[in-house]
Amino acid sequence: MRIATAARMRDLDRQAIETGGISSLELMEHAAEALAERAMEYLERQSVPRAVVFCGPGNNGGDGVAAARLLRRSGVEVRAVLVGDRDRMTPDCRAMESRLAEEGLRLEPFSDADPSFAAWALEAGVLLDALLGTGLIRPVTGDFATAIHMMNSADIPVLSADIPSGVEADTGRILGVAVQADATVTFTCPQAGHFVGKGQICTGSLTVAQIGVPQSMLDALEWDTWSTVPEDIRLPHRARDAHKGSFGRVCILGGSVGYSGAPVLAAKAAVRTGAGLVTLEVPAPIWPVVAQKLDVAMPYPLPAGKDGALALDSTEQALSRIAASDVALIGPGLSRTNGAGAVVRYILAHTERPVVLDADGINALMGHIDVLDARQGLATVLTPHDGEFVRLGGDLSGGDRLGAARSFAAEHGCVLVLKGHRTITAFPDGRTYINTTGNPGMAKGGSGDILAGMIVSLMAQGLTIRQAVPAAVCLHGQAGDLAAEEFGEYGMSPSDLIRKIPLTTKRF
Repeated sequence: MRIATAARMRDLDRQAIETGGISSLELMEHAAEALAERAMEYLERQSVPRAVVFCGPGNNGGDGVAAARLLRRSGVEVRAVLVGDRDRMTPDCRAMESRLAEEGLRLEPFSDADPSFAAWALEAGVLLDALLGTGLIRPVTGDFATAIHMMNSADIPVLSADIPSGVEADTGRILGVAVQADATVTFTCPQAGHFVGKGQICTGSLTVAQIGVPQSMLDALEWDTWSTVPEDIRLPHRARDAHKGSFGRVCILGGSVGYSGAPVLAAKAAVRTGAGLVTLEVPAPIWPVVAQKLDVAMPYPLPAGKDGALALDSTEQALSRIAASDVALIGPGLSRTNGAGAVVRYILAHTERPVVLDADGINALMGHIDVLDARQGLATVLTPHDGEFVRLGGDLSGGDRLGAARSFAAEHGCVLVLKGHRTITAFPDGRTYINTTGNPGMAKGGSGDILAGMIVSLMAQGLTIRQAVPAAVCLHGQAGDLAAEEFGEYGMSPSDLIRKIPLTTKRF
């Protein structure tokens, strides 16, 4: 699904009005129809349907005023209140106020000190948030903050118009205080704030309504941000005469004494995601343990130091197997010893094979980002969580994970998978994908190793890197969702997630 910036949405609305043969009031009417239709889903539960619409003076408020009129026509008891300065009402909002008056309703001034209004509102079946919209750029204060607190504290479903008031549309940051919506209806295209940061939590269930912007306008534009949903995934059919070599060779370098589980999880995930041959290179002291745990992937022992981690003299042996593979995964359970870090950096400097770096493979680059930069032009995928990303030099101080991921990928010529709630995949050319699958039950040690194994598996099977990485992230979350359905978010384990991978890939 295409994701627009707030500025692009303003431009699309303007172009639709100037060249698309539709007026601004028609766009607003269509938006109000979508809002009213969604609101009625809540109001159908009430014997005497009642709604309160909180309107700002801008065009977002105009959507709310128009929705109030349509709800009134549907037999709903409605009160529409204006929060903010009446003198700052936009022409379209004023036009909708006039239409509201024709229905016998007035746009009341908001007063949190009016006990009769509060008592009436508490009997409502839905509260509509049409306060601020996507143009917000500064913290919410005054009556707007008061109205938001009123909506959040009431035990009544809240429906937001466009985006929950208080959420920054392009980043998902909360600007002071924000509406905690149960559902949001946005128009034409969603914004990043619906998916990332706290904005995703505030958005609730998202509906994208088409209000009249011509599809040809959308198709004519270049888009650099997309959301990834399961319906976007297309896995290729397997040839009937295929053999194990047809589906790629994966080499995984990882593990150390005390950390034998991480590379095993990655190897099992790679097999379950369809890789034809999976080789696992581990330090010799843990080889017997790893060999016992694996029945399909092929483990090989490498020289280790006294610390149980890879020794420097393991580099050539490791490189030879990576050279015989299609894709390498480096890092799961590798440890942060100086020797293991040196091995990682040496391999990165001496192989042109596609490489996925996870966990300690990423940590090996701390203070050595030049090693990553030297691989520009080669396929290198990094899968850090926020802490690892910051240690690498990524900047999350502004609360804009999407922008930070995009900047890092472009600067260092890599594919960045910034893991977390709504994992972001950023490519060097600026294109980014926001994942929509997954749940808190996946927040357990081992989930990241599984993701890394899934990524190398799809890459090895011949999908392009742009196809493979966002697809693996989405399938990983989908498998987690299936595990949560069966075992619950508390009880599910990474092993349950692996067991759900076949059911996930089977769907696509």
